[in-house]
Amino acid sequence: MKALVLSGGKGTRLRPITHTSAKQLVPIANKPILFYGLESIAKSGIKEVGIVVGETHAEIRSAVGSGSKFGIKVTYIQQDEPLGLAHAVKIADKFMGKDDFVMYLGDNLLRDGIEQFVSKFKKDRPNSQILLAKVPNPEQFGVAELSPNGKIKRLEEKPVKPKSDLALVGVYLFDHSIFKAVNAIKPSHRGELEITDAIQYLIDKKYTVTPHIVTGWWKDTGRLDDLLEANRLVLEKMEAKCDGKIDKLSKIEGKVIIEKGAKIENSTIRGPAIIGENTLIQSSYVGPFTAIYHDVTLSKCEIEHSIVLENSKVSNIKRISDSLIGQNATVTQSPLKPSAYRIMIGDSSRVEIP
Repeated sequence: MKALVLSGGKGTRLRPITHTSAKQLVPIANKPILFYGLESIAKSGIKEVGIVVGETHAEIRSAVGSGSKFGIKVTYIQQDEPLGLAHAVKIADKFMGKDDFVMYLGDNLLRDGIEQFVSKFKKDRPNSQILLAKVPNPEQFGVAELSPNGKIKRLEEKPVKPKSDLALVGVYLFDHSIFKAVNAIKPSHRGELEITDAIQYLIDKKYTVTPHIVTGWWKDTGRLDDLLEANRLVLEKMEAKCDGKIDKLSKIEGKVIIEKGAKIENSTIRGPAIIGENTLIQSSYVGPFTAIYHDVTLSKCEIEHSIVLENSKVSNIKRISDSLIGQNATVTQSPLKPSAYRIMIGDSSRVEIP
């Protein structure tokens, strides 16, 4: 069995962060989202992985490499345009050969991994197995309508009026029959080959498609709120450790991870939180559910329930919450007069000012 990991796409829901960075490499608890999926795939016993990449291919290749650090062998599959999930399957035909495979969306997180789903697929031998989860906003996902006996009746992509609250989780299992389906369907009104249409083709042609409802948490991290929630859920499960330096004026409360080379000076860190390598925290407060990535400087500021990416600087700010600060960013109080907000932000940004 092989795996197909989708790491293309433009990441429009996370702009402006994704103008300069692949959405699959945004860190959750200081580890790129994509790495959680690759580790999960390796743990399930799969060794051969195809990664579909787009315009951020250089960044993905640099981060993942050959895959050896995950215990897998990676083949990169270039997708020139993000033409839909089914299109990504279509262009992976040569890599897959006749093998069964799991398709994993690179910006998704499953708390319990995929081992049990892979084992069930191998045991039951359906043509496809899809994972479903109850969500409060099904109109933002592919939605499954089940019949009274629990079989899949119909799938619909981002319906205006969903017929259920069961969303398709970003993990699918297929045998080779899916290639017949993706070659038979036409682009949707969005101009994409929809994986929901391909699976519906299998259902209509009487192939065996089985649903499995996920009971542990699942997160599609394409939006800020979901990204922060995933960060919170992962941090809650991590164990405290300190490989950095904490001075006598600082206070560490709860589960806090301080990575190698980090320095905490005259500050309070209240976990669960993680402070990245070579980061400096001075005269600041870092509150729960915060992940500070590597080579960041925080000085005379307060921050909680947020993610700060690498090489950024935050200083003299009274309170930051529920935020994502991109790499190489500067957030600071200005001493200039007259007093005013001075802002330089990129396209598709959002700033909320009290």
